[in-house]
Amino acid sequence: MTDQHFKVLWTAVAVLDLKDIIEYIAADSSLNATNVLNKLKDRVAELDQFPDRGRVVPELAKVGLSGWRELVVKPYRIVYRIDRDSVYILGVLDSRRDLEELLLRRLIRM
Repeated sequence: MTDQHFKVLWTAVAVLDLKDIIEYIAADSSLNATNVLNKLKDRVAELDQFPDRGRVVPELAKVGLSGWRELVVKPYRIVYRIDRDSVYILGVLDSRRDLEELLLRRLIRM
């Protein structure tokens, strides 16, 4: 166990991802939405002490971007990046969708 604690910061895009996911699930079941929200938030909370816990995002590693990591909470992928003493949550993505396509769309919108 490490004594170092990292600040875990959500980007605006990741907050919107989470909001969209929870609203979509809540349309069918508020209980399921709450359960998914708690699972995702609990998983992210672990990053304050164990930021290296997640794996390198395979699709990004193929193109030389090995600094992006992910945690999987099926069927969602929490994509993040570590920078010094902070962990930035970059997105919460549905693993059933094509990650490369999603990221390309985001880059085009920037």
